[in-house]
This record gives sequence, structure tokens and C-alpha cells, in this order.
Amino acid sequence: MMEPTKGIFIGPWGTRWAWLYAPSWASVAFAVRTSVAALLSLLIAMWMELDSPQWAPLTVWVVATSTRGETLSKVRWRLVGTAAGCILSVCAVACFPQQPALLIPSMALWVGLCSGCATFFDGYRRYAFLVASFTGAIVSSAAFSAPQNVFEISISRGTYIVLGILCETAVATITSRNTEASTFTALVGRLQRLMDGVEDTIRGSCGRSLSIEQETDLLEKVMSANARIEFDVLELGPGHGRIADHARAILSALLVILARARAGLMLPDLEDILHGARHHLDAIMWPRRDDRFRFSAHSPRQAEEAVRVGFRTAIGILGAGLIWEVTAWNEGPSFFSYLTLVSGLLATRDIPAVAARDFLAGALCSTVVAFLFVFLVTPAVTAPECLVFLLFIPMFVGGLAAREAGLATHAMAFNMFLPVLIAPKNGGRTDEIAFFNGSMSFLTAILYEKTILSIILPFNAFHHLRRTDAWTQKRLRHLADRSASQPASQWLYENAASMVRSVRTCRGVPAETLRHYLGRHLQAMILGLWIIALRDASHGDGVSRPAAARVAVFLRQWSREGEAAAGRARRVLADLQSYHRATPEVERALLGIVENAFLPGNVTTSGAPDRAIHHPRGA
Repeated sequence: MMEPTKGIFIGPWGTRWAWLYAPSWASVAFAVRTSVAALLSLLIAMWMELDSPQWAPLTVWVVATSTRGETLSKVRWRLVGTAAGCILSVCAVACFPQQPALLIPSMALWVGLCSGCATFFDGYRRYAFLVASFTGAIVSSAAFSAPQNVFEISISRGTYIVLGILCETAVATITSRNTEASTFTALVGRLQRLMDGVEDTIRGSCGRSLSIEQETDLLEKVMSANARIEFDVLELGPGHGRIADHARAILSALLVILARARAGLMLPDLEDILHGARHHLDAIMWPRRDDRFRFSAHSPRQAEEAVRVGFRTAIGILGAGLIWEVTAWNEGPSFFSYLTLVSGLLATRDIPAVAARDFLAGALCSTVVAFLFVFLVTPAVTAPECLVFLLFIPMFVGGLAAREAGLATHAMAFNMFLPVLIAPKNGGRTDEIAFFNGSMSFLTAILYEKTILSIILPFNAFHHLRRTDAWTQKRLRHLADRSASQPASQWLYENAASMVRSVRTCRGVPAETLRHYLGRHLQAMILGLWIIALRDASHGDGVSRPAAARVAVFLRQWSREGEAAAGRARRVLADLQSYHRATPEVERALLGIVENAFLPGNVTTSGAPDRAIHHPRGA
């Protein structure tokens, strides 16, 4: 059966290769732009007669992204991480010169600490910690046999990175046009479509609860738009007021609307929140010079997840250092450097073992192409310009693959390490023995990392769902603490980000199990909103002292027992209504807790709450 794709009739098998023979213009532009920048950096590094020019194009492929704003963000945090890693390596080698029993454990501790801390951040702030981890280890391993040269090695490493960044930035700037206007239009259009989509979905539900699939789909869109805000603002440049703050406020309002809609509120009841979101959109489209609005939210921070990632990474680096020291392998420094680099790239992936498998496939392709260049192409060329011209073809293909979602990890390994394995030089070429030794250390490092990720605290979807549920319930109990000050916007942002990750990484579990945990998470989001509202309302001026005392007792019990304390909320609500001691805000919050808590018999098989719950007296 033949099916048309872009006007060409192809077999079903052909769709897998459509990225290669029928790429989009955006993919072609990205591949050409990045390949030219990478080869330009290699050529300049060779003209400057740097000792390891292959690291410059590696940097270009690392920082190259599909948009200018994303690249600027990645470049900024790449420089921060590189500086931190170089400083750490100089200090470590100075403290432990030629003392492997101390230097290797210190590097393992550093890489593990950085990898664990990276899980607390999102975007390219996370990337800065990973860059700091492997930069410190790479410079330290290179200076292991000559500690007196550690400063020169760190400066050399920084030079390659800066050169690669400058080349990528220059080529991207030359090829960009009217990016500010198009970025602003895209940002406003994205926010408007999200607002319309949430409003239409709730209106179409006709008062019924949204399905878990509908809610998670909307949450994914909201969190995806949130991730793009930083990049769009960087691409717009200075002088655009508080666009990022207003955009995040819009997305926060949409999260509140989704949570309130699940709690049973109709669209007319949510009109005030929608009006506030529209006001923020107007502030983006027509910014005021004296606008001082601020809005912030940070990503979810799960300490257990950080410990797992940090411990696994540190054990892997420590074991690799032990192998290097015991075997006295000549390629030990290269093996250690490759391992720390691969470990940093894969440590915080959603499913690291799967990412390592794809990375290995890309590395094998890179090794095969490098083999052809080392044995056939390099001996036949006599000038760096000729080599660069021939390298354009595989790099262009790698650039096209990088734009294909299913091949992104494969392409990352291929593009980054192809010039490293070829290792071009001014005064000669890589011989066969050096190539085999280098490629063996490279592939061994990836195989070793894949093994570590598969056997030491491997990712398990069921365990992840249970850990996330326990973390959510713990955070939910903490909201009732009198010392807690977390606003509703931060609570919703944390839970939405956590849910989106669960949906993305746990597709292999049975559908009913996933629905159950997602339903619990959605209900926890709603309960958290009511707990925050009750906590804040109980401190208001209109609350009588007896009512405040009853609410304080309930909040203390909730902080200890969580949802099991929902029965007391029913009694407190009935008592306050009987004696008219509470404000409408307190009564509304207590009623919301009673209606939405996981009381016995109040959870359906799908994980969503049963709406048939008796209202307390007077509600």
C-alpha cells in the first residue's frame, strides 16, 4: 500500500528515512548553519595551531539549538559551568598532585554532587551543573601525569569552548533575520492559543469533570510553553519590560483554572481568573514603561531523586577510576574523560538507560564514519580546507538527524564525537593504532556508562510513580504547617511539572495504573489549593479567635496525617456554620477539602473522585 508524503509516493518503510530524503526547510537550514559553524571553528583552531582543535566543533554541536533564544541560554550556562569546572580542577590537582587515591574519589564526589544538584533545576541551569561536573573531571584527568600544567590545560579547554561558541553565534547571527518581531508574534500567539484552548475545553465539558487525558494534555502544553518563555525573552533582547513575568502569570492562571475546574467550578465562576490572564496578555502586547510586576516559580525539587542520581553517577566514576588505576591502561585518561562527559550528558535524562542505548548507536555510527576518514580520506588530503570540505557531508546528515525527535540522542553522539575520533592535526594525522586505541576507549566508556545506568538504581516506572506520589503527599501535608509560605502558583507549577514528567516517562505501565496515580496527583493539586486558601484565610482580620483556633487545630492534624484528617474538616465546617464563626473564604476552603479529599469510597477505579459526596450541614 503506497501512501503520499509531501507529494512523493513512498512505501511504509520509507517514512523512517523521510528526515533524510525529504527534510523540511527548517531542518536543512539548521544542518547547513551548524555544519558551517562547526567546520569554521575547526579550521580556525587548526590555523591557530591549537593542540586539540577537534574540541571546538564539538562545542558548536553542543550549544547549537533550533532557536536563537535557546542557544543564547545554553551558551550562557555553558560558560558558567566551564568556568566553575576549570576552577575546581585547578584546586583539586593543586591539593592532590599525583595522588590518585585522593584525586579520583574527589572527582567522583564532585561529579556526583553536580549531577544531584542538577535535578533541582530546569532548563539550561541544570546543564550548567553538568558542564561543571565533566569539565572539572576532564581537566583533572588530562593533568594527572603533569599537574604543573593544569592551569594551561584549563585555559586551553576554555579556549576551545569560547571559539566554538563564537563561531556558532557569528554564523547564527548572520543567517538570522527579523527574529525579534517573529519571536514576539509567536510568543503572543502561543499564549493566546493556550488561553482559548483551556477556555474552550472547559466550556465543552458542560460542567462535567475533564478526563485525565484532557487535563494531562493541557498541562503538557502549559509546561512546554513555560519552558519556552526564557528562550523567547532572550531572543527578544533587552527593553521589553516584564514580558517573562506576565507570561508566567498567564500560565499560572491557566493552571489555577484547570485545578478549579476539576474541583467542580463552572466557566462563569472562573471568569475573574480568565480576566486576570487577559490583563497580563494586554501587558505583554502593550508594555508600560513603569511596569514593576514580578512573578517567579521554580521547578520541583525531589531530594530522593537527587540522591539517586548523584550516588549512581559517583559510583560509576569511582569504579572507572579504579579500573584505570589498577590496569594502568595507557588510554585510561581518555576513557575517564569520555566517561565523565557521557555521564554528564545522560545523568539527568528521564530514562537514562534508554538514552544510553541511543547514544551508543550514534557513537557506533560516528566510529564507522571516522574509520573511513582516518583510513581513506585523511591520507589523501594535504590541507585542512580539503578535510573540512569533505567533513561537511556527514555533518550535514548529522544535522538533519538532530532535528528528528526520535534520532536526537543518536545525532548528538554522532555530531559531537566525529571530529574528536578523527582528531585532525596540523603536523600529521591520526595513525591506525592511535585511532583504534582512541575509539576503543570511547566505546568502552559508553558501554560502561550504559551498564552502570542499567544495574545501579535503574529507572523503574512503577517505583517512580510511587516515589512521586509519596513526595506529593508529603508536600501536601507540609502546606498546612504554620511556617509554610508556599503560594498557590508555586504549588501548581511543581505538581504540573511532576505530572508531565510522569506522563512522559511512564507510558510503559498499564493504563489503569497510570490513570490511578495521575488521578491522585490531580486531586492532591486541588487539595493543596484549598489547604493554602484555608491557611491564608485563617490569618485574615475577619476570622474570630474561636474559628481561628479550630482551623489551627485542623491544620496541625492535617500536617501530621494528611488526607486522613479530612473527616475533621467536615466536623469543623459543621461547627463553624452552626455558630457563624467563620468567613465565607474559610467555609469555602473547608468545603473544598471535604468534597475533594480521598475519603473511603471516594475514589473511583480511574483515580478520579466520586462527586456523590454529602455536603456538610449548612453548606
